[in-house]
Order: sequence, then structure tokens, then C-alpha cells
Amino acid sequence: MAVAPENMEAFDAICKRERAPYAVVGVATEERELKLEDSHFDNTPIDMPMDILLGKTPKMHRDAKTLKVDSPAISREGIEMNDAVDRVLRLPTVAEKTFLITIGDRTVTGLVARDQMVGPWQVPVANCAVTAASYDTYHGEAMSMGERTPVALLDFGASARLAVGESLTNIAATDIGDIKRIKLSANWMSPAGHPGEDAGLYEAVKAVGEELCPALGLTIPVGKDSMSMKTKWNENGEDKEVTSPLSLVITAFGRVEDVRKTVTPQLRTDKGESSLVLVDLGNGKNRLGATALAQVYKQLGDKPADVDNAEQLKGFFDAMQTLVRDDKLVAYHDKGDGGLFVTLAEMAFAGHCGVKADIADLSSSENGEDALAALFNEELGAVVQVKNDDLEAVKAVLAANGLEACSHVIGSVEASDNFVITSGDAVVIERSRIELRTIWLKQRTRCSLYVTTQRVQTKSTKRRKTTLTLV
Repeated sequence: MAVAPENMEAFDAICKRERAPYAVVGVATEERELKLEDSHFDNTPIDMPMDILLGKTPKMHRDAKTLKVDSPAISREGIEMNDAVDRVLRLPTVAEKTFLITIGDRTVTGLVARDQMVGPWQVPVANCAVTAASYDTYHGEAMSMGERTPVALLDFGASARLAVGESLTNIAATDIGDIKRIKLSANWMSPAGHPGEDAGLYEAVKAVGEELCPALGLTIPVGKDSMSMKTKWNENGEDKEVTSPLSLVITAFGRVEDVRKTVTPQLRTDKGESSLVLVDLGNGKNRLGATALAQVYKQLGDKPADVDNAEQLKGFFDAMQTLVRDDKLVAYHDKGDGGLFVTLAEMAFAGHCGVKADIADLSSSENGEDALAALFNEELGAVVQVKNDDLEAVKAVLAANGLEACSHVIGSVEASDNFVITSGDAVVIERSRIELRTIWLKQRTRCSLYVTTQRVQTKSTKRRKTTLTLV
């Protein structure tokens, strides 16, 4: 260790008190030279410049080319609303994940305040994880994730910005306070050396490291990278390869003031009259590129969602923190994979109730095309359930944080099985919640057949008893 000369007397006293032997072996100088003198042999066995010791590492040079994809806009020919609903609900990134969650324990230690399962019907739609710090306090920690890998096929920077944005919209319904209390972990994956990917990686890192995160007041103190996301092989004399596109997975974590204040996506019908409010951080752009809708119709699209205004995203987080702290939100769900339709559906699944929404303010025409974009775009945002008595107060908080223009009262919650979305007088979707939930669950249902054989012995004979169990 290095000790200043003026502190040596205090250091010596501490070492004697703690019975810790020490020796002064040298001094630091301004000369960039390492010198070791040996008094026994009266020589200098080491005497070399620091540049030789540390080496002069050659700079790495990269020759990168920027390649932009030329993809047409999504063709809506042949896309029917109810068919789109069924397909998106069956997409693995949207469909129910119970089969994954129940593989292991979810609440080890007894300090888990919020796991994946939400509400009395245990529907896996939680936005984030929350744990208590100890058994005698309501302080704790929250953690969420964000990723938009498909968007990197269209725009590297947008994919990275959306990953950061989604991690914030996921964690916003917990009682954290100042956004600066949140820290991020970045997991980068890229096929380094593949045409266009090196330049894309630079663009993505610059987008979040030099632009978005500093604008939000966030830091990324930890992370990891995998730069070999490409494999090649030869099969029957034919060269083959598989390349994974750029992927950034953001994990956000922060201190929670009160774990009890965490708001879940579970809609409530026992809180009196209430309204559903959409906060659309896409500001009506409704871009459909690289969405779940595009994927289920084997398309990519041209323009993906993006974080166009960092100040607005920060205002969104601050507004949610104020509303959570003041207990003004009944339910909260971020608008992620699948878009507004999936957000409303998952909230209805968790609440075992019906939803009646009007998207007239989000889609200007009634021919179904704008309704399709309004329901399936994956711009950042969230849907909140607010008691009508608190609605004006909630609007005032949203307006104070610059969100008045992008906030829309879109519907209400009903104690029924009806899931109805209209655009003015035109019915866009009219389905049964149970039917939608069955489709959402059905894609991921797994059945296992266990066969057990048991030897049974009686006085007169020996036989085997076989039991079939379907799980």
C-alpha cells in the first residue's frame, strides 16, 4: 500500500496497536522508472523504464463497413384483425411462460416480494422482480430486463435504445424515487467481423453509452459481451454458416423504498369505477417494423419503434414514481412485446375481468389499417388503471412531466368475460377473455406421460402393476 510521508507516524501507531508487522520497501517518484536496490550484494538487480515493463500494446485497427437493410414497409394485404390476434398470442415471445417459470422455485429465502406470477390466479405477467432487504424492513431491491433484438435487423441504435427504455418502463411501477438510483447491466452479443456488424455494434454502443444514458442520468457499471455469435461448418462439401444478429440485453436494478407499493398488471373490479389510461411514448407514430405482428406474417417492415425523446422517457419515469408513491395507480403494465392489444389482454388475464377500450384517438381511420398499427405497434409506453376519483389528479401529474399530449383515456374495466376494442362506433375486436387466454396458453402447453412399474406380491402370485400419469 502507498502511505503519504506525513501519515507515516499515524500508520506506524496503528500497526503497533494491531500487532501488524510492516516494512517500508521504497518510495514513489515522478520518474517513470522501476529500480530495485539490494543492500546485501550492493547492486541494482532491477533498473528499467516502465514502458518496457508494461509494454507498448499495439492499437487494434478495425476496417468496418456500415450496411443498411433495404426492407419494404409491412404489407397488410391479407392481414385480418382476429387472425392477427390469434397469431400474435401464439408467438413464443408473447405466449404464456408458466412452463418455464415453474421449472424451479420462485420464492427462495422468504424475501421475495414480487415474483413472476401476478394476482390470485397466478398469471405470469409481472413487470419486474422485487425483493425485501431483510425480514424487519420494507426496503428492498427491484430488478427488470429490457431487450429488442429483432429491431437490430433494421436499426442497431434503435434496438439498443429500446432495450434501455424497456428496462425502465418495466421497473417504473416500483417505489424507487430518483432515476439516478437505477444502475444498468449490459449484455452485448454480436458476430464480430461479419459484414456490417462491427459498425452496427459501434452505433449501438454510442447510442446508449454516449447519448441516451448520459441524457437520462444513468450509468452502466457492469456487463459482459459475447463477440463470436457466428458459426461455420462444412456439410457434404457445402460451406454453411449461422449468424446471430446484434443483441443487447439490459438489466436494470435499484433500491426500493417500500416493496409494498409495487403496482402489478392485475386489473381490479373491487376498487369502484375506474379508467384505463395509455401513455404512448411513441407519440402516435405507431411504427410496425420488427414487431411481433410483422414476425407472425413472415415480414420485417421498414421503420421500427425508437426512443425519440430521452427527456420524455425520464418524465415518464418521474411521473410513475410520483403516482406510485401517492398510491394513485390500481394497475400498471408496460407496453412491450405484442403492443397495446397484448398489454390489455395480459392485464385482463391477471384480473379475470373484461376490458372495453376505444382507440379512436390512436387510429384516425376506420378501415382497420390504422387500428392494426395502433394495437400492434411496440413503441414504449404503459397502460395504467386509475380510479375515476383520482383521474384528474393523475392527469395533472402526467401533464406536469410533459406527458399530456401522449396520454389517452382509452377505456374501462368490466366485471365480465368480454374483451371489446372499438374505434369510435366501429368494433375492431370483440372476443371472450377466456378464449384469448386459452390461445395464449395453448401454444406453450406441455404434456408429459410418466410410466411407473411397481411389483405387487400376494399369497398366490407375483404380478406387476403399471400406472400411467398424465401431467
